Amino acid sequence: MQEILDAINAGASSEDFANLTIPESYRAAFVLRSEQEMWEGVESADKDPRKSLHVGEIATPEIAPDEVYVAMMASAINFNTVWTSIFEPVSTFGFLDRLGRESVWGARHAQDFHVVGSDGSGVVLKVGSAVRNWKPGDRVTIHCNHVDDQDPSAHNDSMLAANQRIWGFETNYGGLGEITVVKANQLMPKPEHLSWEEAAVNALCASTSYRMLVGDHAGRMKQGDNVFIWGATGGIGAYATQLVLNGGGTPVGVVSSESRAKLLNAMGCEHVIDRRAEGFNFWKDEHTQDEGEWRRLGKQVRGLIGDDPDIVFEHPGRSTMGASVFITKRGGKIVTCAATSGYMIEYDNRHLWMKLKSIISSHFANYQESWEMNRLIRQGAIQPVMSEVFDLDHVGDAALKTHRNEGEGKLGVLCLAPEAGMGIADPELREKVGEDKITLFQRHARGEL
Repeated sequence: MQEILDAINAGASSEDFANLTIPESYRAAFVLRSEQEMWEGVESADKDPRKSLHVGEIATPEIAPDEVYVAMMASAINFNTVWTSIFEPVSTFGFLDRLGRESVWGARHAQDFHVVGSDGSGVVLKVGSAVRNWKPGDRVTIHCNHVDDQDPSAHNDSMLAANQRIWGFETNYGGLGEITVVKANQLMPKPEHLSWEEAAVNALCASTSYRMLVGDHAGRMKQGDNVFIWGATGGIGAYATQLVLNGGGTPVGVVSSESRAKLLNAMGCEHVIDRRAEGFNFWKDEHTQDEGEWRRLGKQVRGLIGDDPDIVFEHPGRSTMGASVFITKRGGKIVTCAATSGYMIEYDNRHLWMKLKSIISSHFANYQESWEMNRLIRQGAIQPVMSEVFDLDHVGDAALKTHRNEGEGKLGVLCLAPEAGMGIADPELREKVGEDKITLFQRHARGEL
């Protein structure tokens, strides 16, 4: 691995990278099949990813003709890594076993370990015999849509593919390791004005937000739209806020602290609701929602922007969906991609059908949508929302912080990169974009705002 790192730091040629030896094993973060029952009887909030996420050597698998090896310089924590580590709502070894039954190449994934991680940046080390557009030495970021092209269901919108999976969650050999194995159609050019870790944190959350708001398959946001964003400084919400501002819309961001409200203002979002300060509680008890609270929220939104939201960016799920449906404008859209507070949602359907509102689901993004979002990041139009960086040995600490909702934006993880701040190859663009904008979330985490 040191030879690979030396080649990356020296800017070696493609030929030099092609001549490197692929190690027989590498360090990675993984969970174990033998520990699937370790959390039995433990409340979700009390489950500690530090106990289930292990860091150690795993054997390097062979690559298929349409795959590549990537030396992973950095990765990031997503909620799916937390879900894998606490085996909720199901153990991910079931995903790996189903993939293992699909083909000879799929069988590599059905192991007694599961290497996690669905984000990353790094350098291509070796390409399979069918790979055309990438070569050893290419500096890349990776999106997590894992899909092959042999099923017709994949060719209108690959997110509808019958065999669509999320890399590192429903496949093995994810991004939280020194090497990863990905399909060539997961690769995108690295934003060269960003460090390895700044480039690594974006793809999953940023691409999801792009599909939900901008792409043809969900919100199709237009200039002038009012967009209500839950968790507007969180992993996906912070990218949504930027997309609305860039797209000529008006964001109304919801946060849960005064500190996060200041961060949102610093991002350029004028209209902010501090949910905790306002005391919003949309449930009277476990079974009864409070329509009076929906109305109070709707009144506050109209007081801020003079109208109801054209689009509500929804991802908390059970705790907020009733309110989201209620406050959306007549004929408006609720776009949803998750349910972090619970997936058994309830809402008053009268407010949906009688006012012709729509609920539109998203689950990550297809290659084109991911590529377009990455292009905006490469141009400096969208900034990374990384607040902290951990090394691979402390991946459990990062996962625990995400599990407890204590981190802001995204948490980066150094894999092969020995320290933060490496990998910047376009300092001129970085200076043009502005260091303060790129590192806004890091400065907030240090208490500098």
